[in-house]
Amino acid sequence: MERYLDLDGDSGVVGYEIGDTFIRVQFDRTFKIYTYSYRSAGIDRVEDMKGLARSGDGLNSYIMRYAKKLYE
Repeated sequence: MERYLDLDGDSGVVGYEIGDTFIRVQFDRTFKIYTYSYRSAGIDRVEDMKGLARSGDGLNSYIMRYAKKLYE
């Protein structure tokens, strides 16, 4: 699990792991890890989340808007 940079210091995400067809995201309040896969969230959403995770900004907001309950 890689530490999420959180450039603005306002994210609920603390870590992530990127695979070929998924992203796993760890949140700070629950420390639970959620897996968003091509199957559960769709290719476009997962690829968007991968990009945001790598950039260190916007991942939590994106998940809350577009993928909140689309985890496996």
